[in-house]
Order: sequence, then structure tokens, then C-alpha cells
Amino acid sequence: MDDTAFDPAALPEAANEDRTALVGAGTGGIARAAELLRAGRVVAFPTETVYGLGADATDDRAVAAIFEAKGRPRFNPLIVHVAETAAAEAFAVPDDRAHRLAETLWPGPLTLVLPRRADAPVSLLVSAGLDTVAIRVPAHPVAQALLRAVGRPVAAPSANRSGEVSPTTAQHVLESLGGRIPLILAGGKAEVGLESTVVDLTGPRPLLLRPGAVTRETLADLLGEPVDAAAGDPERPTAPGQLTSHYAPRARVRLAARDAAPDEALLTFGPDLRKGPRVENLSEAGDLVEAAANLFAALRRLDRPDVAAIAVVPIPDEDLGAAINDRLRRAAAPRPEQPGTT
Repeated sequence: MDDTAFDPAALPEAANEDRTALVGAGTGGIARAAELLRAGRVVAFPTETVYGLGADATDDRAVAAIFEAKGRPRFNPLIVHVAETAAAEAFAVPDDRAHRLAETLWPGPLTLVLPRRADAPVSLLVSAGLDTVAIRVPAHPVAQALLRAVGRPVAAPSANRSGEVSPTTAQHVLESLGGRIPLILAGGKAEVGLESTVVDLTGPRPLLLRPGAVTRETLADLLGEPVDAAAGDPERPTAPGQLTSHYAPRARVRLAARDAAPDEALLTFGPDLRKGPRVENLSEAGDLVEAAANLFAALRRLDRPDVAAIAVVPIPDEDLGAAINDRLRRAAAPRPEQPGTT
């Protein structure tokens, strides 16, 4: 099912807990999802970036269930989602820089890494043993309604198996986590299509931990100072999305390609006239915003049994292109279970 333009009344509801229920984001769906979250269960829900797999951030067992459902390493931190900026101050210590960014960019696709309060009520699993916490106020109306209905902070990474291509529709979530989680709250296609920008404000200089729709240039303009790009340690990430191999389809990803071999698919960009069942153009108009929104869905469509690799043409490494290329580099990185792949 493609839920780009979805009809909540047309979505099936599974009564059997052994199955994953796919429900529309009407009042009943929101209430059902909130009830599950308050009961310590995990629920997939839409945000403007990608679909998230949420759990009550104050409940250790609920947060642990996220890691179990995704097969996610427990040293990888999670982002805590709240409905409004004021709610974040119960478990984080914002400074003037954080207030400046929050006033301008929240709700929106920006995550702030801040010092964690010593008495923070959120699970220590959320921070993966660090003395920091990552926080976001999502803009998606369904995410906002769900957070307000739950009345608690919700920890949520992307709603897919760890390391795989992130989901931008409810159907993507069902394909990855169907049978592993009780409920998916459907809310159409994610508008941004890439995970949030993550900036670390715990030190004297702001650090960009993960590029996203909020660009490094935008952050620097708002803060009035340069924003450094953090190298990061994939063995001990300080934010989501820093593992070397991430966002990966089953097929290999080959970057800086001009053409595709007979057994390869082609992911292209701009006024490229090549067509076919193994060709996806992220944006014929060369629009990086459109390309970002289409990236993960295009990778999923090209990841077919008859495709040995996905050849990717160069994408401009500017503005939102920096975030697109970050995801593509991680998708192309050697995977631990497949040493030597590129």
C-alpha cells in the first residue's frame, strides 16, 4: 500500500496482537497509539523527517523494547521527542544558543544534544551511558497530537531494522518491522525524507553531528559563529546516524557512477533522460529538497532481487546535498557482516 495520500478509513486494523496493526491517524488511532505507549509498548508514528519507532522515554523496559525490535546496538543513543520546547527543560540544560535555535527552528527537523540533568526522568538507555541527551520537537501534526495525548517524552529512532534504509511511509515500516511491533500509526509520506539535523551544544563550539534539512550554513547564521563538523567515533556514537554503515539497502551501493552495469540499477539526479525499471531519478528538476524527500523510497524501489548493486550519480555536495551524500556514503560503507563490500 502506498500511503502518500492515505485514507484512514481504508486502513485495516489488526485485532490480533501477534500481527502489526496499521491504523489511520484519526482521533481513535491517536488514542490507541497513546494507550500502547503509556502501557510500555512500542509504536511507529510519522514525523516530517522519517517514521519513528517510539516508546515512553521514562520507562527502561519500554526503551529496551526499541532496541530489541530494531536489533539496534545499545551503545547507539536515541532522540527524545517532546511536544514543545518547555517540556525539554525537565531533563536537559539548554543554554542561550539552544534557546536561539529552538525559538527559530522548533518545531522542525532539528535535534539538539544538550547536557542531561542529573535528575532527568528519562531512561539512561536513551543516552547510551553518556551525560548528554538528544531532543527534538517534531513539526508533523500527527506526531504533535500523539505526543500531547501521551503526555510523556517519547524516545524514537527510525522505524526500521537497524542499519537498513529509513522508512518514509507506513508501508516501509510494515515491510521492515511487521510482526515485531503492535501498531503503526499512518500519516502519509514524510515530507523531508531525511533524519533530522543533529547539533551538539555541550561544548564551547557547536558541532554538527549529523547533517539534515537544517543546513550547517543556517545554523551558523543563527548562532553567529562557525559550526564545526564532528568527525565522530562509530564505535561510540554521541548521536544517532553516526555508525559507519547505515541506511543500507541489501544491494551494494556504488557512488560517483556515470553509468550502470547490466546487473546494476541506477540512481540519478537532474535532467537525465535515462529511463527504465531499474532507473530512479531523485529530481529531474535538480531540486535538492525534492531529492532528499525521494531518497530512501527510491533506494527501496531499486533494491530488487535482480539488482547486484545500485550505481549512484554524483549529487551536488552543497546545502541539503551534504545530508543526501552523508546518507549515501553510509549506505555504501562496508557492512560488518559483509567485509570488503563497497
